[in-house]
Amino acid sequence: MKTLLNVIWLVFAGAWLALGYVAAGVVCCVLIVTIPFGIASFRIASYVLWPFGRTIVEKPTAGALSTIGNVIWVLVAGIWLAIGHVATAIPLFVSIIGIPMGIANLKLIPVSLVPLGKQIVPTDSPFAAYGH
Repeated sequence: MKTLLNVIWLVFAGAWLALGYVAAGVVCCVLIVTIPFGIASFRIASYVLWPFGRTIVEKPTAGALSTIGNVIWVLVAGIWLAIGHVATAIPLFVSIIGIPMGIANLKLIPVSLVPLGKQIVPTDSPFAAYGH
Protein backbone atom coordinates (compact mmCIF):
# COMPACT_ATOMS: atom_id res chain seq x y z
CA MET A 1 0.00 0.00 0.00
CA LYS A 2 2.87 2.38 0.78
CA THR A 3 4.33 1.88 -2.68
CA LEU A 4 1.00 2.59 -4.37
CA LEU A 5 0.51 5.77 -2.33
CA ASN A 6 4.09 6.83 -3.07
CA VAL A 7 3.65 6.37 -6.82
CA ILE A 8 0.38 8.34 -6.84
CA TRP A 9 2.00 10.96 -4.60
CA LEU A 10 4.99 11.26 -6.94
CA VAL A 11 2.78 11.94 -9.94
CA PHE A 12 0.34 14.38 -8.36
CA ALA A 13 2.43 16.25 -5.77
CA GLY A 14 5.87 14.86 -5.04
CA ALA A 15 7.69 15.82 -8.22
CA TRP A 16 6.51 19.44 -8.10
CA LEU A 17 7.23 19.86 -4.42
CA ALA A 18 10.65 18.24 -4.72
CA LEU A 19 11.52 20.71 -7.50
CA GLY A 20 10.69 23.54 -5.10
CA TYR A 21 12.96 22.10 -2.42
CA VAL A 22 15.76 21.51 -4.94
CA ALA A 23 15.44 25.11 -6.18
CA ALA A 24 15.62 26.38 -2.59
CA GLY A 25 18.64 24.13 -1.98
CA VAL A 26 20.48 25.41 -5.03
CA VAL A 27 19.85 29.02 -4.04
CA CYS A 28 21.03 28.30 -0.50
CA CYS A 29 24.19 26.55 -1.71
CA VAL A 30 25.23 29.60 -3.74
CA LEU A 31 26.22 31.41 -0.56
CA ILE A 32 28.74 29.72 1.73
CA VAL A 33 26.88 30.70 4.91
CA THR A 34 23.62 29.04 3.88
CA ILE A 35 25.03 25.67 2.75
CA PRO A 36 23.49 23.88 5.79
CA PHE A 37 20.09 25.14 4.62
CA GLY A 38 20.77 23.79 1.15
CA ILE A 39 21.73 20.37 2.51
CA ALA A 40 18.57 20.28 4.64
CA SER A 41 16.53 21.29 1.61
CA PHE A 42 17.99 18.48 -0.53
CA ARG A 43 17.35 15.99 2.29
CA ILE A 44 13.71 17.04 2.51
CA ALA A 45 13.40 16.97 -1.30
CA SER A 46 14.23 13.25 -1.24
CA TYR A 47 11.67 12.75 1.52
CA VAL A 48 9.01 14.69 -0.41
CA LEU A 49 9.52 12.47 -3.45
CA TRP A 50 8.72 9.25 -1.52
CA PRO A 51 7.19 10.12 1.90
CA PHE A 52 5.05 7.11 2.77
CA GLY A 53 6.96 4.62 4.90
CA ARG A 54 9.20 7.30 6.39
CA THR A 55 8.68 9.93 9.05
CA ILE A 56 10.43 12.98 10.43
CA VAL A 57 11.53 13.13 14.07
CA GLU A 58 13.44 15.60 16.17
CA LYS A 59 17.20 15.08 16.09
CA PRO A 60 18.35 14.61 19.70
CA THR A 61 21.63 16.47 19.13
CA ALA A 62 20.04 19.62 17.68
CA GLY A 63 20.86 22.74 19.61
CA ALA A 64 20.53 26.50 19.63
CA LEU A 65 22.16 26.92 16.21
CA SER A 66 19.37 24.85 14.66
CA THR A 67 16.80 27.14 16.23
CA ILE A 68 18.54 30.27 14.96
CA GLY A 69 18.93 28.70 11.52
CA ASN A 70 15.24 27.78 11.44
CA VAL A 71 14.25 31.39 12.09
CA ILE A 72 16.35 32.49 9.12
CA TRP A 73 15.00 29.61 7.01
CA VAL A 74 11.36 30.60 7.65
CA LEU A 75 12.06 34.08 6.37
CA VAL A 76 14.08 33.00 3.32
CA ALA A 77 12.36 29.88 1.97
CA GLY A 78 10.18 28.17 4.54
CA ILE A 79 7.08 30.27 4.09
CA TRP A 80 7.13 29.77 0.31
CA LEU A 81 7.53 26.01 0.61
CA ALA A 82 4.69 25.88 3.14
CA ILE A 83 2.48 27.81 0.72
CA GLY A 84 3.41 25.26 -1.95
CA HIS A 85 2.25 22.44 0.34
CA VAL A 86 -1.06 24.16 0.99
CA ALA A 87 -1.53 24.90 -2.71
CA THR A 88 -0.98 21.23 -3.63
CA ALA A 89 -3.02 19.88 -0.70
CA ILE A 90 -6.22 21.70 -1.68
CA PRO A 91 -6.69 19.96 -5.06
CA LEU A 92 -5.74 16.61 -3.54
CA PHE A 93 -8.63 16.88 -1.07
CA VAL A 94 -11.11 17.11 -3.97
CA SER A 95 -10.95 13.40 -4.77
CA ILE A 96 -11.42 10.53 -2.32
CA ILE A 97 -8.15 8.86 -3.29
CA GLY A 98 -6.31 12.17 -2.81
CA ILE A 99 -7.40 12.70 0.80
CA PRO A 100 -4.53 10.67 2.36
CA MET A 101 -2.09 12.54 0.15
CA GLY A 102 -3.61 15.88 1.11
CA ILE A 103 -3.22 14.97 4.77
CA ALA A 104 0.40 13.93 4.15
CA ASN A 105 0.96 17.23 2.39
CA LEU A 106 -0.31 19.16 5.40
CA LYS A 107 1.91 17.07 7.69
CA LEU A 108 4.92 18.25 5.69
CA ILE A 109 4.26 21.92 6.46
CA PRO A 110 6.05 21.93 9.86
CA VAL A 111 9.24 20.47 8.39
CA SER A 112 9.08 22.89 5.47
CA LEU A 113 9.04 25.74 7.97
CA VAL A 114 11.70 24.42 10.38
CA PRO A 115 13.90 21.76 8.71
CA LEU A 116 17.03 22.05 10.81
CA GLY A 117 17.20 19.70 13.78
CA LYS A 118 15.00 17.11 12.06
CA GLN A 119 15.84 13.58 10.97
CA ILE A 120 14.13 11.28 8.44
CA VAL A 121 13.65 7.70 9.67
CA PRO A 122 11.75 4.66 8.35
CA THR A 123 8.39 4.12 10.03
CA ASP A 124 9.03 0.39 10.40
CA SER A 125 11.99 1.10 12.68
CA PRO A 126 11.12 0.03 16.25
CA PHE A 127 12.12 3.39 17.74
CA ALA A 128 11.18 5.64 14.81
CA ALA A 129 9.23 8.03 17.00
CA TYR A 130 12.33 8.62 19.12
CA GLY A 131 14.77 9.25 16.29
CA HIS A 132 16.75 6.02 16.72
